[in-house]
Amino acid sequence: MADTEKGEGHVFPPNQHHDEFAQDLPPHHGMSAQTYLVTRFTSLKPPMTSAPNPIRLLRSITRRQWAFFFVAFFAWSWDAFDFFTVSLTVSDLAKEFGKTNTQITWGITLVLMFRSVGSVTFGIAADRYGRKWPFIVNNLLFIALELGTGFCNTYKQFLACRALFGIAMGGLYGNAAATALEDLPEEARGLMSGILQQGYAFGYLLATAFARGLVNTTSHGWRPLYWFGACPPVLIIIFRLMLSETEVYKQHESVRRTAQTGGESVSKTFLREGKVALKRHWLLLTYLVLLMAGFNFMSHGSQDLYPTMLTNQYNFNANQVTVTQVVANLGAMAGGTFVGFYSQVFGRRLSIIVMCIIGGALLYPYTFVSTEAIMAAAFFEQFCVQGAWGVIPIHLMELSPGAFRTFVVGTSYQLGNLVSSASSTIESTLGERFPLPPNGHTKRYKYGIVICIFMGCVYAYVILLTFIGPEHLRRKFDVAHDADVREVAGEETIAQAMHRRERMGMGLSDEDLQDAIEVEREQERERQRQLEHGKASTRHIA
Repeated sequence: MADTEKGEGHVFPPNQHHDEFAQDLPPHHGMSAQTYLVTRFTSLKPPMTSAPNPIRLLRSITRRQWAFFFVAFFAWSWDAFDFFTVSLTVSDLAKEFGKTNTQITWGITLVLMFRSVGSVTFGIAADRYGRKWPFIVNNLLFIALELGTGFCNTYKQFLACRALFGIAMGGLYGNAAATALEDLPEEARGLMSGILQQGYAFGYLLATAFARGLVNTTSHGWRPLYWFGACPPVLIIIFRLMLSETEVYKQHESVRRTAQTGGESVSKTFLREGKVALKRHWLLLTYLVLLMAGFNFMSHGSQDLYPTMLTNQYNFNANQVTVTQVVANLGAMAGGTFVGFYSQVFGRRLSIIVMCIIGGALLYPYTFVSTEAIMAAAFFEQFCVQGAWGVIPIHLMELSPGAFRTFVVGTSYQLGNLVSSASSTIESTLGERFPLPPNGHTKRYKYGIVICIFMGCVYAYVILLTFIGPEHLRRKFDVAHDADVREVAGEETIAQAMHRRERMGMGLSDEDLQDAIEVEREQERERQRQLEHGKASTRHIA
């Protein structure tokens, strides 16, 4: 054993484990709790790698990687479009079904509640069976449920469609993040993560624009917006059908199929990967849910009641509210892209913390300026909120176990969303404690002070959680650098799988590869027989 070193249950050549596989494990691996807490300060020091030219980064992305990114971005954007259709037609839906606006908003609450069901169901499916077909099923559900909502004639039908829509919506985020980011060049991930996350803001802008053109412009009232919402997913499905699986997923699948030749089924290997991931990372998964609860409170707390504040407290008209919202979302898209890019230079955690501090400093003008000058504050406040959010897709990807990346990213995000789903209700209820003189028969409240205090608490929570949390900047996503897969499958299986992938690149079919494996196994058995025969001959001579 003088010339070998053991690690993770396998034997490696001298220094190979530390040199080649050190990046398998996060920087905090093996630390005591005390050491970990102390390093929360020192680990914030930015790596200060030179900022690459963003144009060069974009040019480094292959056409295939661009195709994966765009299909994920468009799907995520249209997911947001479909979600906001209810928010933009609340009054029309209330009139149609004879309900109050509050009762109609249950349709939004049901979507938020059922999203976690979709993230679990479709996340596991995408990690086990591939990104492609769960993605397509998601979009087929969008088509059916948007059409169904457009044809609803009763309140119960409406709630049922929106609950089912929540399952479909919850299943998309993790899959979209994995599809868009896991094959990208390492240096481009921060920039593209920021752009991907802003598909949500882009979807809101599209929903706002099409609502102005489709709602109450025909005899069908609000329904054309939902009918139209069912159309683009058809194009997204066609786009996705033209693409294969991502390379990272193919590597995981190759390892599972290679393990199958040793007598273990693909499903059994997948389950073993899940057990290892849960055993190793249960505390991390809990942390990610808590972190995403804070982020979703930050998003909903700064946005959901803001239009109500503008109209009720500051007497903005519909056009002023629309313009302010558009300006805020433009700030969001700019912030997500800018901060996502520079998080590759300064680190994920530091970028989030800085955005929260600046966003907290901007809360006073964001909530207390009563003129149209508030648009500038809205732009920069949402620049900070969504700037921090722009880091999230790649931050979650880098922290998640490789074999369950879609499940972990999607579920942590959606469970955080579930926790924060009551944020607008909390703010609205607290706002009623700060009444203003009524405007005729309309009751008015100081919603601004509530949003300001609420968001201040949320920013403090996110700063604290981000500060004490881990980071795995520039983590490798391929199977060769996945410690969990190495524990489950072993070095030999991974090496065979990589060899298998190389031969498939030379045009060999699965049948050819299976034959080759059988030949290798037969050759190994023959070598064992010769070795045993040689030992028997030696004993006979002795």
